[in-house]
Amino acid sequence: AAKHKFVVDYSRPASDGLFDGAAFEKFLHDRIKVEGKAGQLGDNVKIHRDGDTKITVTSNIPFSKRYLKYLTKKFLKKNTLRDYLRVVASSKDNYQLRFYNI
Repeated sequence: AAKHKFVVDYSRPASDGLFDGAAFEKFLHDRIKVEGKAGQLGDNVKIHRDGDTKITVTSNIPFSKRYLKYLTKKFLKKNTLRDYLRVVASSKDNYQLRFYNI
């Protein structure tokens, strides 16, 4: 199968001290399902956090970008950030967390 690599850039909220990258990394690690099982990523899915700016999810198995967006929104909702942040696709395999323009 093709190798997928998706990036979630959360540098904007992180610079305002709103977003906890480590908690997001743990959330993804616990929630991403591989073969119907959550939290058992094995060697198929890797999550890598670059400082306090972005998280990269690399997968050797079929993995949809939409699923990553779904999980990101779930995390925002859980941390009551859903009213302030939106998940925007900045390129083909990148997501960016942006504040709503008010």
